[in-house]
Amino acid sequence: MESLSASAWEDRYRSGETPWEKGSGAPGLIDFLDHHPSLPRGTVLIPGCGTGHDVRSWARHGFASTGLDLAPSAIRRCCEAPSDPAWQIHYSAGDFLGDQPSTRYGWVFEHTLFCAIPPADRDRYVLAVRRWLQPGGHFLAIHYMLRDDGDGPPFGCTQEELMERFTPHFELLRGWIPRSYPNRTGLELMLWWRHRPAPSQPI
Repeated sequence: MESLSASAWEDRYRSGETPWEKGSGAPGLIDFLDHHPSLPRGTVLIPGCGTGHDVRSWARHGFASTGLDLAPSAIRRCCEAPSDPAWQIHYSAGDFLGDQPSTRYGWVFEHTLFCAIPPADRDRYVLAVRRWLQPGGHFLAIHYMLRDDGDGPPFGCTQEELMERFTPHFELLRGWIPRSYPNRTGLELMLWWRHRPAPSQPI
């Protein structure tokens, strides 16, 4: 299994080995934002943001959007991408799993980040979502539902695993199969959660 290291992902961006780069925001996210115009606007963190398409999708809908990625070359490409001066956007190179946030966000959105990390780090992933998200905040995720052949990334996951890992700390508001890129049609699961950490439990 390939470890989640900054150098490994940086090498991929430098070599152009980025099959996840589709040239536009996640269709499921675009539909979600279009269909929920009355969502209270606030802050959103997009970990594993890549070249920033999803960051700009949130900003286009009035959210203060922060993109975070391990690869400096990805963040450099984010900063070079055209954007509206009125959008509230910030990009940063950093480690979602390991860093301590200087602020907590009203939303955390991820698009196929969970499947990109080795399964041994998934407990750390759940802790990271809780650490970066405000109490009562929302976690929106698009998961790539592949069978686990151990040869990732991406690494396989099941709906049962997702429920088992997140239900103790989050309330599931809705789950559905979103509109996807053509090569992922029917292979993605979108889950909308609300954070409910125990008040006395440190994260």
